[in-house]
Amino acid sequence: MTSDFHGSCLCGAVSYRINTPLKAVTHCHCSQCRKAHGAAFATYASVPAAALSCSDPQGMLQVFKSSPTVSRSFCSGCGASLFWANASGEYPDWISVALGTLDTPFEPARQKHVHVQSKACWLVIGDTWPQHQ
Repeated sequence: MTSDFHGSCLCGAVSYRINTPLKAVTHCHCSQCRKAHGAAFATYASVPAAALSCSDPQGMLQVFKSSPTVSRSFCSGCGASLFWANASGEYPDWISVALGTLDTPFEPARQKHVHVQSKACWLVIGDTWPQHQ
C-alpha cells in the first residue's frame, strides 16, 4: 500500500499531500458531520498533522470551529469539506482527512461506522444497499 497520497477540493484551489499511511477509516454519522458534508455520513481517515502539507496559494482554506475544541477546514471557493481535528481529543496531534477529496486511489484494510445512534432516520445500513441501474 502506498504511503504518499494527494487530494484537492472540488474547485482545485486547495490541494494537499500526505506522506504516511492513512489510518482509522471511519464513516461518521454524527449530526455535525452530516451537516458539514450535506450527506448521510462523512468518511474520514486520520494522519499525524505533521504528515499533511497543504497548498493554498489563493488563501481559500478556511476553518470553522464547530465546537470549542473541534475545527473543520473547508475551501471557501467551492465549499468542499477537507479536514477536521479535535484539539482535546485522544489524538490531538492528528488530523482527519475527508476521503472523498483524495485524488490518489486508496483501499482501506478496515472501515467502521461511528455515531450510528445519530444516523439519519432515513438511512438503512446493511449489505443490501440499493445499486444504481
